Amino acid sequence: MTTIDTTGTLNSQQQQATQQLAGNFDTFLKLLTTQPQNQDPLSPMDSNQFTQQLVAFSGVEQQINTNDNLQSLIALSMSQQASSAVNYIGHSVVMTNGMGALQNGAVDWTYNLAAPAAGTTLTVTDSTGKVVYTGSGSTAQGNNDFAWNGQDQGGNQLPDGQYTLSVAAAASDGTAITSTIASKAIVTAVDMSGSTPQLVLGAMEIPLSSVSMVGGSTSTSGTSSTSSATPSFAGLPGVSTPSSSGFSLFGMQL
Repeated sequence: MTTIDTTGTLNSQQQQATQQLAGNFDTFLKLLTTQPQNQDPLSPMDSNQFTQQLVAFSGVEQQINTNDNLQSLIALSMSQQASSAVNYIGHSVVMTNGMGALQNGAVDWTYNLAAPAAGTTLTVTDSTGKVVYTGSGSTAQGNNDFAWNGQDQGGNQLPDGQYTLSVAAAASDGTAITSTIASKAIVTAVDMSGSTPQLVLGAMEIPLSSVSMVGGSTSTSGTSSTSSATPSFAGLPGVSTPSSSGFSLFGMQL
């Protein structure tokens, strides 16, 4: 059984401020009840002023209660988000930001060229932004596959983890050609140690916001779940319409 703890993510400074406001309110009530007992009978206190102050501090009390309710709602929302992220485990996800998960010394990208290119340069960078590989790629219009073995320019095997592919393609007249990149990986776990859940793809972690499409489960115990996609992919190059075999992005079947 997995226990999801979201209390540690609440803002401690906000809690301290709430306690301070509550203390000030209690102090005001003590002053309000004590001063009439010690007032000068010939110069009584201004009741209108105290009434206004009482109304103001009543508003503060309401704000304290509102803040407490908001904290509860935030904790509940985070718990629901974490629980939802667990459902990604075992599913394939597609990223279209160029990132790829190098697992067991291999990672596959698919890039889509809007037009035929005279030359295409593929550049791979590690998680720190350092260039680890540069080479030429296919120049055909449409989908092109790039399978990288995780080796740098010197033939050294790099560790598994997060790498990013960028594609620079140009026509014969030097005009830049638009390209879109996609990669697919399997979610192996969910990291809940931070403020937001992170999907674990082997040795790589990504936030839910980096996922562009979610495929069916890779479980072999039965039929996989139905693939799905977000509506925003309707006009994205390389996306095919759903069929009996699932949804396809840049030739990647989900």
